[in-house]
Amino acid sequence: MIETGEWANEVRLVGRVSGSGQERELPSGDEVVSLRIVVPRTGRRARKSAASVDTIDVACWTTRVRRTALSLADGDVVQVEGALRRRFFRARSGAASRYEVEATTVRRVRT
Repeated sequence: MIETGEWANEVRLVGRVSGSGQERELPSGDEVVSLRIVVPRTGRRARKSAASVDTIDVACWTTRVRRTALSLADGDVVQVEGALRRRFFRARSGAASRYEVEATTVRRVRT
């Protein structure tokens, strides 16, 4: 817990869009747009690591955020705010999970 005694799950990313948003309609009828954001690693530990970037999956659920995500192009720099979520699903090898950011805002910083 943080010092104020409140729990927090807040994410802020600034990075480059990789590819374009992928729109899907789920069996429930809900729609989601998935994005991939590439964020360079910074700091001393990043220089020692073999990976120089992190690729982060972003899920956009609300109409406004989905519309913004679909307007983005490969290479656009964006700021994403939201929360970290763990999603469970069935894969060919059985149950699996993955972490993604559930976006509450997506804003193009530059093209």
